Amino acid sequence: MALPPYDEWLKTVPSGIKSDSLWRVRAYRLSLYMADAVREDVDVLSKRPLLRGLVHQLYRAVNSIGANIAEGYSHVSGRERAKFYEYALGSAREARDWYYKSRHDLSKETVQARMAILDEIIRLLIVMVSQQRSAHQKDYQIREEPGTYIVGEE
Repeated sequence: MALPPYDEWLKTVPSGIKSDSLWRVRAYRLSLYMADAVREDVDVLSKRPLLRGLVHQLYRAVNSIGANIAEGYSHVSGRERAKFYEYALGSAREARDWYYKSRHDLSKETVQARMAILDEIIRLLIVMVSQQRSAHQKDYQIREEPGTYIVGEE
């Protein structure tokens, strides 16, 4: 079964997933789409015994993106969220690397389409990590209410 275009695919996602606030995160939505896409791609790639290791690594990397975004999103502190978003970023870059290496065995159009989505996920995650790092730094700033201080009087 061929993967539908992204806009059509969105209509197939169960309401339970769409009703979660995590669904508002575009990088997460794209990662779920890529998880469906990689299934088709590993079916093609797995027909070549030489590519067994690549298939395993590609599949693992793509599926790790959304899992780490989901886990990070569920943490309260910016520091923890940033850590998991960084893991997702690493997985997205790794997946892009594996797709590039598979360019001789998948169609040019497939590789370009997958890498374009991964490029967008990477750009989004870079922003998300930066935002969470900033939030983390604000968590540790000293906050003091303005007050009146009297010096020298007893």
